[in-house]
Amino acid sequence: MTSVLTKSRAGLGRAGSSSGHLPRESHGDTIGPMAAGIVILACWVLLALYWNISARSIKSAAEGQSFGARLARMPVWLGFVLFIAAWVHPLGIVAIRRTAFSDAIAIVICAGGLFMAIWSRKALGVEWSRDVELKQGHKLVERGPYSSIRHPIYTGHLLMGLGTAIGSGLLVAFAGLVLFVVGFWIKLNQEEHLLIRAFPDEYPAYKARVKALIPYVL
Repeated sequence: MTSVLTKSRAGLGRAGSSSGHLPRESHGDTIGPMAAGIVILACWVLLALYWNISARSIKSAAEGQSFGARLARMPVWLGFVLFIAAWVHPLGIVAIRRTAFSDAIAIVICAGGLFMAIWSRKALGVEWSRDVELKQGHKLVERGPYSSIRHPIYTGHLLMGLGTAIGSGLLVAFAGLVLFVVGFWIKLNQEEHLLIRAFPDEYPAYKARVKALIPYVL
């Protein structure tokens, strides 16, 4: 009996040891759902803060955008809603299994997107606007990231969306990313039409020379 109990306890000890490693397998092989989520959330908060602070020093609009044209970009906001849903209620179909590598990649991509968005916003300066509109004395910007990408702010946002989706790992977050792509593609085309009309000579040449979102690719 003593021998049986000893073996039983030894077995429980090994089971306990194994179960003790379960948190490491579910959390320890990742940076941790909370830690990765905090870093990604911090990226979005920093972006929002910079956007609102920098919006105080821009030119007034010479030609605004209609309410209907703004509504055409609703997929972007719906994408945000799905990103939030994926992090607040992390349940549903798993698209990719989260690991330490995927968490690290998610953070790097999201932080890279933040850097791209802020750098691009700074390069755009007083010509920037929330909506697709022309400013008083509007000038075509081709410096900084605009020398290699026509819409680097959108590239930055899409990278942040991709990092957020990978960090979540859930299908709903990747659905949010798809909506992000659709929404920003709509806004990109709205902006292209406006700039071609505003700069009929300069913009077509710039467009032929520089890709829209990914240098030398797209």
